Formats: sequence, structure tokens, C-alpha cells
Amino acid sequence: MNYRRRASPLHAARASAGCAYCVALACAALLLSGPVALGAVVVSIVGAGVAAGLGSEMRRAAPLAVSLAIVIALINALVTRDGLTVIVRLGDVPVLGHTDVTLEATVYGAILGLRAVALIMCGALYTAAVDPDEVLKLFRRISFRSALTATLATRMVPVLVRDARRLTDAQRCRPGRPPSRLALMRAATAGVLDRALDVAAALEVRGYGQPGRPLSGRRPWSRHDLAFAASAAGVLVASVVARVLHLAQFSAYPSLRAAVDAGTFAIALALVVCALLPFADVRGVQR
Repeated sequence: MNYRRRASPLHAARASAGCAYCVALACAALLLSGPVALGAVVVSIVGAGVAAGLGSEMRRAAPLAVSLAIVIALINALVTRDGLTVIVRLGDVPVLGHTDVTLEATVYGAILGLRAVALIMCGALYTAAVDPDEVLKLFRRISFRSALTATLATRMVPVLVRDARRLTDAQRCRPGRPPSRLALMRAATAGVLDRALDVAAALEVRGYGQPGRPLSGRRPWSRHDLAFAASAAGVLVASVVARVLHLAQFSAYPSLRAAVDAGTFAIALALVVCALLPFADVRGVQR
């Protein structure tokens, strides 16, 4: 999944506004625990991806997110002993010991899985909608070399996949027991990081990023920049208010308690409206 400029308000906004928007959605997923509110966050993220023309990217990220959510839910249901409502008695299980699956642990695992879905989809939105070159410019004054190395390593993900395939093919030609996937991933990751560091050093030697002529002035904030910055602030404020006032919260142990009232639905509606409202203005998004 790589960044590609599209005709959408999110792509037209500057990198700082896009980063703030994605960070606010991720913070909302971490601050809120109620199923209604978390569902609203997921709807907001997916809706933002579709509105930004990233439907195919979101569909590619969805299987990974759902698979991880299922694994998290199953693990929490099996290893957690809290909860009063037993739904399955598995008896003595190897490694786990005596295992009783409770309704509370199962539901809480599903909540954790839904939070993981929101975070993964938010990461996919950030990767496909925020220009990494502009992000590099934001951090060049702090640590230019580290920012450049991290950016190159991120953009070399396809190279990492190809290196892993080549290593796998080479190991198959050798006699003996094939190496584990962890060993192949460690070797491929080390190779791509070394390559990114070499490319960063080569670019630095060639004068990439050296200060040139001073700019006549900074680029003024556009209406899309202001819209997504305000949206990020609105999502973050709504999440903090819901957390402080205990709205849209969820408690699993020792018994299930979920707030489902007018305040919960108001917070969910506010999150969706704040997140999707900037996409209503499509003026000036064409390249």
C-alpha cells in the first residue's frame, strides 16, 4: 500500500492536517471503549477512506484487521478467568489448565478486536492519504537523517516483500531443514533497513535537503487544511469529553455494563459528523 495523490479533500490538505486527523481518530479508538462509540469510530475511518477514493486500499486492509480482531477475541476468551457467566466449559486444556469461557471475557475480547480494527484501518488511511514526502519535511528540522531513513524504509516495503521471496527461493535450493519464517523476516528486514540507510547517506552526500534560498513566505493554510484541523480537534474533544464524563463507556468485569443512552448516541453521531464533514467541500481538489 503506497501513497498516490487523488482528487479528494484529504489529499488536498497539507501533511500536518492529515496527520492530526489520523492521530485524532486513533486517539478516539484508544479513549473510547463502548461498542457504539467504537463502531462509530470504525464507520468514520472507513467512511473517510471511501470519501477520499481509497476504497480498494481499505478493502485490502480489512482482511488483516478482521483476522487480527478474531485472534484477539479468541485469545482473551481463553486466557481470561474473570467474569460470572460461563458459556463453555472446556475442562483441562494443555498449557492453559482448567478453562471456562465466560461471556464477559468473550465480549471484552470482541471490544479489543474492534479497537484493533479501528487502529489498523486508521493506519491504512494514513499510509494511503498523507504524503510521506511532506511528512519528512515536517521533521527535517528535528532530525533530518532519521526522518529520511524512516521514510525510505517505509517506502521500501515492496522491496522487503521481494527480498523475502528471493530468500525463500534461495533457501529451498539448499539441502537440509528450511529456515523459519521469523528468520526470513529478520533477514529481509535487516536488509531493507541497511539499504534505506545507505540510500539516505547517498542522498545526504549529494546535497539532498541542504538549505537553499530562503522561501519568500510560507504557504497559507487552505480551507481543506483548516477543515481537517478543525475536524481533528472536534473528534479529540468529543472523545475526551466522553471519557471524562463516562459517556459511551463499557465495563466487562465482573458483569457486563454498557452505557446505551441518548448521550452515547450523541457522542457517536458527533464523531461521525466531525470526521466526515470536511469531505463535503470538494472545491479545489482537482490536480
